[in-house]
Amino acid sequence: MAGVTVTGVRAVARIAARDDGRGGTCLPVLEGDGPLAPRRTRGHADEARVVLVGAMSGPLGGDRFAVRAEVGERARLRVGSAAATIALPGQAKGEARYDVRLTVGDRGELHWLPEPLISAQGSDLVVTTRVDLAATARLVLREEQVLGRAREEPGRLSSRLVLRVAGTCVLDQELACGPGAPGGWDGPAVLAGHRAVGQLLVARPEFAERPVTARVLGEGAAVVPLAGPAALVTAVAPDALLLRRLLDEALDSLD
Repeated sequence: MAGVTVTGVRAVARIAARDDGRGGTCLPVLEGDGPLAPRRTRGHADEARVVLVGAMSGPLGGDRFAVRAEVGERARLRVGSAAATIALPGQAKGEARYDVRLTVGDRGELHWLPEPLISAQGSDLVVTTRVDLAATARLVLREEQVLGRAREEPGRLSSRLVLRVAGTCVLDQELACGPGAPGGWDGPAVLAGHRAVGQLLVARPEFAERPVTARVLGEGAAVVPLAGPAALVTAVAPDALLLRRLLDEALDSLD
């Protein structure tokens, strides 16, 4: 069960996907507590699908949320969320943390597609996403961050995205925005005044032999190849709707 202390809520969600031996994917582990409630939805072909449902507000100041998802060999999993996650100020002092750990085995496939994370005024959130892929695993991971609600200044948001393929680190990227972040985060070299920022991380074994060509993908987005069988799209936009459109178009261009 989730733990509630004077310093905030502690909650963990766990998902495990396995090849069921009949051409499909089963979910032997699907559990969460407190504000993290994973729910299975109707699958498609050999792919299992899960939606993360927020059972309460948060993360608030002092909260510690964690999600662990493991996709076994040959299994296929798609994970989304029912609504945006909103980081809010809380009564407890200190930053909130949201920690995501994703693992995909050989010939496994994971689509990690949550709704945006919104950094509300007065909040302080640190998000860390670490992905470990086997050499022949496949991945589509989308991150979207919106700085402030309508007509609102953002909170403090720090995010880190790490990808390892076959034990080798091919990406370790950090971004800090909002009050107290290093100077220049809102300048022309970073967000250029935009309030929505996103990443699309795509890993496919065929990229090892045919790397993606670095290029600009319309206004506000670009794709670069990584040192392993992967590519990274980064995008900025005035709002979440335009950001999603940029990332969807970028994914289509990689197919």
